[in-house]
Amino acid sequence: MRWWKGNLHTHTINSDGDSAPDAVARWYKEHRYDFLALTDHNYLTDPQGLNTIFGAKDRFLLIHGEEVTSRQGKKAVHVNAFGVRQTLEPAFADNIVATTQANVDLIRKAGALPSLNHPNFVWSFTVDEFVAVDNLPLFEVYNGHPTTNDSGGARPSLEQMWDAVLTAGKRRFGIAVDDAHVFKRMRPEDSNPGRGWVQVRAPELTESAILDALENGDFYSSTGVQLKDVSRAGGALRVEIDQDSSASYRVRFMGRDGKLLAEASGPKAEYSLQSGDGYARAVIEDSNGLFAWTQPVFE
Repeated sequence: MRWWKGNLHTHTINSDGDSAPDAVARWYKEHRYDFLALTDHNYLTDPQGLNTIFGAKDRFLLIHGEEVTSRQGKKAVHVNAFGVRQTLEPAFADNIVATTQANVDLIRKAGALPSLNHPNFVWSFTVDEFVAVDNLPLFEVYNGHPTTNDSGGARPSLEQMWDAVLTAGKRRFGIAVDDAHVFKRMRPEDSNPGRGWVQVRAPELTESAILDALENGDFYSSTGVQLKDVSRAGGALRVEIDQDSSASYRVRFMGRDGKLLAEASGPKAEYSLQSGDGYARAVIEDSNGLFAWTQPVFE
């Protein structure tokens, strides 16, 4: 088992990106990512040819992906499908929960792995609506696009929404992504690459191994904090930070209803679940404002 770095949300000129698929793949390969999902809107950008160019010999994997894109009024319903083998036509229903559920079910029926994208984009989901969707293993706890309202402000943040769904007893894991559209210029106001990623623990760099690990929560998400190890065994959550000597770190363990269970600093931290905690997940923040999120361990 080893860690593989990857981005799960990226666009090309096959939808609303500014660069061709090979140029997008090359950016990630040259920046030492191990895998990438090209997720164009309502279009499967087939990675087979790119995998021939960038593939196993050089240890870089393109994962099949599509951003299944529909709407409910002014609200956006965007669900990524990982491992999909043909373009899926989006589903529409009477309300945002039904529309989202229909697309999740569509993706599952196609044998692919669904992930809900940017729940706070155009304030699409209330907490109750976010919680109501079933059979949804993944969502974006961080999206690098500058207009996705990750921190919520006057409304619940994506982390608060995560705690709500975990408190309701549903297992949902949080991924960090770029949602990159712009590769030809780099500015804070553009949706550029390199802002959020996942580190997946798997025995090999294959699509099936990566997707199995994602569905089982064997990964962490990051905007820059690197972890040496994460353990979610025996009712305990343990993290070990790969420390940058110029930074200090704070680890917060969060539980039911978003309660702070414990807080620590230093290179290692551990929390053992107590009765009533429901779950524990760790948020690691460094002194430069970079984060990592582990997946929860459950009672």
